[in-house]
Formats: sequence, structure tokens, C-alpha cells
Amino acid sequence: MKYSLSLLLLTICSISFAQSDLFVSNGSYVYVDGTAFASVPNVAPLYVTDDVNLDTNGHLYLRNDAQLLQSNATTTSTNTGAGQLSVQQTGNSNTYMYNYWASPVGQNSGTAGNTALRPNNSFYLETGPLPTNTTPYGFVAGYDGTATQISSYWLYTFIGLPTTTNAYEDWIGLGGGSIPVGGDPNGTLAPGYGFSMKGNPSGAVKYDFRGRANNGDITVTLNPNRETLVGNPYPSALDALPFIHNTHNQNNSTGVLKYWEQAPGATSHVLSNYVGGYALYTISAAGVESFTHAAFEMYLLDGTVVGGPGAGTGTKVGRRYIPIGQGFMMEGSPSAPQSSVIFSNSHRAFYKQSDANSEFFKTSSTKEETDINTIPEARYNEEGYNIVPEDFKRFRINVGFDNNGNNSYTRQLLMNFHHTATDGFDYGLEAQISEQVSSDANWTLDGTPYAIQAFDYNEELKIPLLVKVNNQQLVRFGLYDVQNFASSQPIFIHDIENNLFVNLQDQAYEITLEPGNYTDRFEIVFQDQSLSTEEFNDADFLVMQNNTSAQLTVLNPNQLEVKTISLFDVSGKRIFNENNLSTQDRYAFSTKNLSEGVYIAKVTFANQTTRSKKVIISQKK
Repeated sequence: MKYSLSLLLLTICSISFAQSDLFVSNGSYVYVDGTAFASVPNVAPLYVTDDVNLDTNGHLYLRNDAQLLQSNATTTSTNTGAGQLSVQQTGNSNTYMYNYWASPVGQNSGTAGNTALRPNNSFYLETGPLPTNTTPYGFVAGYDGTATQISSYWLYTFIGLPTTTNAYEDWIGLGGGSIPVGGDPNGTLAPGYGFSMKGNPSGAVKYDFRGRANNGDITVTLNPNRETLVGNPYPSALDALPFIHNTHNQNNSTGVLKYWEQAPGATSHVLSNYVGGYALYTISAAGVESFTHAAFEMYLLDGTVVGGPGAGTGTKVGRRYIPIGQGFMMEGSPSAPQSSVIFSNSHRAFYKQSDANSEFFKTSSTKEETDINTIPEARYNEEGYNIVPEDFKRFRINVGFDNNGNNSYTRQLLMNFHHTATDGFDYGLEAQISEQVSSDANWTLDGTPYAIQAFDYNEELKIPLLVKVNNQQLVRFGLYDVQNFASSQPIFIHDIENNLFVNLQDQAYEITLEPGNYTDRFEIVFQDQSLSTEEFNDADFLVMQNNTSAQLTVLNPNQLEVKTISLFDVSGKRIFNENNLSTQDRYAFSTKNLSEGVYIAKVTFANQTTRSKKVIISQKK
């Protein structure tokens, strides 16, 4: 049955509305208010199983997080008409800052099906109550937008071509203009591709996208090992889980979404004054999200990253449900000569941007057919990070670079552990770093820097942590977001050159490094190898286990400054850790309640050096 709205003004506010077809006739409109609806993947205020036909001057307004979901019998869009679907999104950029966008609509003309975006046909400014009091945005060719005009100069798309050597050359102005020609408001962009746009002096600006709703399968070309600016092409949220784990997308991409975030306070269009970076997001087939914040970098006039230290860290967090209008970078699979990704109606979901699992970055059974409703909704901690299931472990390492108190910068690295992870690339669990500054840190796989990595956990692991610095500076390693590790399980950074093991569960590790690439100096381990290789010098210390009195005694005749005294069993489990010790010539600790066996006593001095010795504990009768 086709549902027709003819010469009728209809408001949908508190009931779900579902039809096989939807036709809005000339001069009529449908207003959908999403306020009263809860985010549910397979339910929406407006759900149409087949086509939407908006006749000339027929309008469909989606407001207050309302969304349109469609589920066509075929993968080809059958939407038609010269009327307009209207859906809004708010950018957070100012005159000098980019947002990355993707349009949920195309031009409202031509034959049935999806159409290309043309900016001067689709950007509207709402000036008062609907259905009137709206006006198209104007466009200005200059650098600065206004409250009623968009600067067309900054309308670019990004297509990573194998023939270019400088990524800055891959920015193409809408209408075909290359850097530094700028974009054209009459230029067109196929659905599924993203574009850049700067804001205006008022900051957060609400844009009203109007045109024919995109629908059905949308294919976007990628190139191997090169990035392309793509984005959510629908007037509904996009669920990253079925999108990333679509079988075609798994075979043709790295499964990583890169979100641009620009540092606030920009006051210049000059590229060398830009400060920003890319947050990385991916999700496993089990729904475990992995994310690292944008590491802000500065850029040269040719678009390459400045060689000096970084310029700060982003604050936004990527989440599972990608909002309407959100653009992001994706990289083609290195194993495919010509890659692509597919957006499908099966990837769409009704999920409000205002709810917890979404954020706009103003930032035969197959995996594609997996019932996502069997996967629990994601939970987040107070920092906004995904809480992983019990069969996962994870932690973050924040590597801070302090350039004499100036340009302090943090690279956040995430480490995942799961029994399904391998020593190779694990789709949905790992993400490369494509841009690094000269003072930086990373995990590594086959010589490629990674920000997110995964392993099958065991205590014998030794995970290289690579660091490079461009001038003498303090580098700080701190542990963060530790999940499903027992507090008694050490997570050591091993400074190989100093033969020093520092348990990051207890304290951060700071060291001043000279300029250079430290590719084999630092690693993350879970056992202190010094426990079995170092021995006490009895002239400095004497460790004795008195089994008659069930007491461990440490003699310090030279009264050296001691920071901690710890006892471990032979598996590396810490039995006790005494700290904040005053300087004494003798320390004593009860071993009365310990099982018989071999233990290792470890002393850490104020200068971070350590000494250890094996002791045998037996219970005397």
C-alpha cells in the first residue's frame, strides 16, 4: 500500500510511523518530532520499507533527533520527487576551523534514485517557524563565511590517489578545483563521500540539509594504503558495528575510522597555523570499541606535519553510532588493488546524537548478517571510554613529551588483549598511526606505527614501545584506563638500557632523553626479569629469611635511601609492597601466613635502581 499525504498538514510527535511507501503531495508536509522517542536500533519515529516520494513543494521535516529509516526490498534507491526532506546538524567550527561533513541528501531532481550533493541546492538556514521562514544559505568566494553565507573556498573533498606523493595534493575542491583554487557551490559530490567546510563567526551553526533522502546501497571508492574522506550518507544514524564488519568492507578497508578534531581558538586561515589531528576508532565483531584521542599536530605550508613537538590532545570520543552528517577518513586495504566500502540500509539505526553512544565530531550466515541485537549496548566509564567484557583486557599508555615546559604533548596508545587476537593485523581491534611528529611514540607491527594494538594475553609477552625525540626533553609514561587486570598484576615498562622495571600500576616513569629514535629501548612486560637475574651485594644489603620466627629481615648497614621493599612468588605475583619507608638500618616483615615455597624479595632505591634475592619460606613447627 502506498500512503499518500495530499493537501494535509501532519505532525508526528509521539507515535511510531511505518509504511511500505510514503508520498507527500504538492503543498503538503510531514513534521516528525523525535523528542518522545528512545534510541532503538530497529525502531524509528519514521520507518519506510520502500520508497519516499516527495512531490514538488512536498516537505518532510525531521526535528529534535528524529530520523528516517528505510529498508528497501532491493539495494537500489527508489526515492523520487522534487520535494525536500529536511534534516539538521550543528557544526562546532568557527570562521577558521574545519568540520568534516557528509550529506544525507542529494539534489531533488532527475530520475528516481540517489543524486549528487550540490551545496547551493541543499544548504538552508531556518529563520523562523516551519514550514515557512527558511532561506537558502548564500555563498561567498572569499575566505570568511558570515551568519548567512558559507565560504565556498573551503568546500573540499579528499581522495587519496596512488599517483600523488603529497597528501595535501589529494584535497580537491568541489567542482574540480585543486589546492589552492578552492571549491565551487555549484560543484557536485556523489553520496557517501565527505567534504570539508568552515563555519562562521557565531561558532556552533545549525545547517539544514534539504533535498532527496539518500537510500539503499552506496559504494565509495578507496585506494590501497591511501585515505579517502567518506561519511554517513543517510538521514539517520549509522551503526559502526555492521558497517565495519560488512564482509565487503572487511575485505577492502582497514576498518578504522579517522575523525578530524581541530584545536579550539583558531584565528588564522594560514595552514602553518593549523593545529589539529585525527582520533582513531574501530570496533570488534563482539562490539568492543577501541579509540584513541586526536594528537594535535601543526602543519607546514605544503600540508606536511611540522617536524617539532606536538601541540596538545583532543577531547572528543568516537562512539558506535555515527551521527547524521558526520564525515571521516577511511583507508583502503593494502591487499586490494582497488578498494571500496559499501554503506547499506542494514547499517542504519535510530540512535539519537544526544544519547550516550553517539557524538558528532564538530566534531548462510555471514558477519554482515549478524544480529546486532544479540550484542549488549556499549557501556562507558566516566572518562567516556568503552568498558570491555570480562574476557577482554586493556590499558592505555599516555606518553607525554615536555619540551622544557613548552608545547607539552601526549600520545595515547591503547593495548587490547583477547584470545582471538593474533600476532598479525587484527581487524576491528587495531589501528595504525598515519601522521607522526618528530617527538612521538607508538606500538609497531611489521615496521608500521600503531596507536591501537592487540595480542592474546600471557605473562611472557614483551611488547615493544617505540619512542623518538627531536631534542632533549622529559618523557613521561603513565598508565590509564586499566580494565580486567588484577591490581596485584604488575604492568611494567622495561627500560632495557638501564635494566630498570617500573610497575606502571604503582607509579609513572619519567626520564630525560637525548634526541634520537629509541626503537629497542622500551617494552611493556608483565614479569620483572630482574627478579631472577640480579643478586644483592651483601656489603650494601643482607636479606635473611628466619623461618623460626617467620620473619623476612632486610639489613641496610649503609642506610641507603630505600623507596619500596616488595615480595613476589615465583610466578611474579606480588605478595606485599611496602613503600614510604624511612631510612633505617633494619627492616622486618612477617611471613607467618605465607605458603611454603620460593619467593623473591625486591628492593627499589630512590634512584630507581633495584636489587633482588631469592628466599625460601618454610613453616617451622
